[in-house]
Amino acid sequence: MQAPVLSGPQYLREGLKLVLSPSLRLFVLLPLAINILLFGGLIYFAGHQFSLWVDTLMPTLPSWLSFLTYILWPLFVVLVVLMVFFTFTLLANIIAAPFNGFLAEKVEVVVRGEDHFPAFSWGELMAMVPRTLGREMRKLGYFLPRAIGLFILSLIPVVNVVAAPLWLVFGVWMMAIQYIDYPADNNKMSWQDMLAWLRQKRWQSLGFGGITYLALLIPGVNVLMMPAAVAGATVFWVRERGPKAVTGA
Repeated sequence: MQAPVLSGPQYLREGLKLVLSPSLRLFVLLPLAINILLFGGLIYFAGHQFSLWVDTLMPTLPSWLSFLTYILWPLFVVLVVLMVFFTFTLLANIIAAPFNGFLAEKVEVVVRGEDHFPAFSWGELMAMVPRTLGREMRKLGYFLPRAIGLFILSLIPVVNVVAAPLWLVFGVWMMAIQYIDYPADNNKMSWQDMLAWLRQKRWQSLGFGGITYLALLIPGVNVLMMPAAVAGATVFWVRERGPKAVTGA
């Protein structure tokens, strides 16, 4: 039997195949355009500020410990990369939320074997905006207190050495929440019930969140991986929920 944590890469791979299929390309174009613009801006902005951020977080060492700079500097580079990447990914998902929710809805139809799409409707898409943005605000409310706590930890000398691995673990968990919430919301599962269900599927969730996090860290690839993650999360939802995950239930 396949280990639960190993199902994550499989779901993301299936999601990538789905978003590249002719029947779904239309629903991928808008979130893809948003991702290209946002990540282009991220690269430009971070390129000008990156060294400053690393220097700000790096602790000031006495001269006799200066040799530790060569050990700590890579760690704080990783810390800044994780913080900046995750913050901008969250922003991209908030902006693209209605399109991602719409994409998840269409992917679920395909995965369940119903591949006859209705004509694209801007009205249907716009009707999703209030609900999906409200859900994104709920994610933000979950994310911010924990991110602020980790950021404060990142500023405390010595203790901040553990901040990078904690950001990584938190980021992996948030990736699972971020993307699996789209099909969960489409199926009217409450926020608390969705979190409880993900905890029941902890290893599967972390496996999916981990491979998604890794894929989104790769420049260029990450632009396509965002809609692929939405599709992969929808496959995750359908397969792991089974017959209980009925739209509108």
